[in-house]
Amino acid sequence: MDARLYRKGKTASELRFMGHTLSDNRHGLIASAVVTRADGHAEREAAKVMIHDARQALPHAQTAITLGANKGYDAHEFIEAFLAMGVTPHVAQNTSGRRSAVPDAMAQTDGYTVSQQKRKLIEQGFGWAKTVGRIGQVMVRGLERVDQMFVLTMAAYNLTRMRTLREIRLQGQ
Repeated sequence: MDARLYRKGKTASELRFMGHTLSDNRHGLIASAVVTRADGHAEREAAKVMIHDARQALPHAQTAITLGANKGYDAHEFIEAFLAMGVTPHVAQNTSGRRSAVPDAMAQTDGYTVSQQKRKLIEQGFGWAKTVGRIGQVMVRGLERVDQMFVLTMAAYNLTRMRTLREIRLQGQ
């Protein structure tokens, strides 16, 4: 079995995989999705890979990219890696009992505030996947199959999101 015991928050340890998504801030569409084995660094490592792939897909290397993330990503090595890639990390500051890796000057910008507000778009995709997409408890085994199911579910979420975006656009005309 590929799943590992993992404890999220103050819950009991359970066998889990971790699903990761990269979202477009403007429309809330999922740009990339992947499932990894659960461990303490999987979220940050998956984010590095997905952002690197997104950077490679851009037609112009100098296009500005910002990354909005929760305070679980507030680690010096993570912030430094993204700055080296030319990505502005808008990571929520984790100041509970320690010093944040996110500079205060960056946290006070308007773009940082917008990125923190747009973070809820990612959570909407996960909420939809758990309720409608049946990802809450998967019925397949193995990392590869769970990854396929997760990516397919996120693609279905994008289709429903695009339908909603189209309706909003038609009302605005």
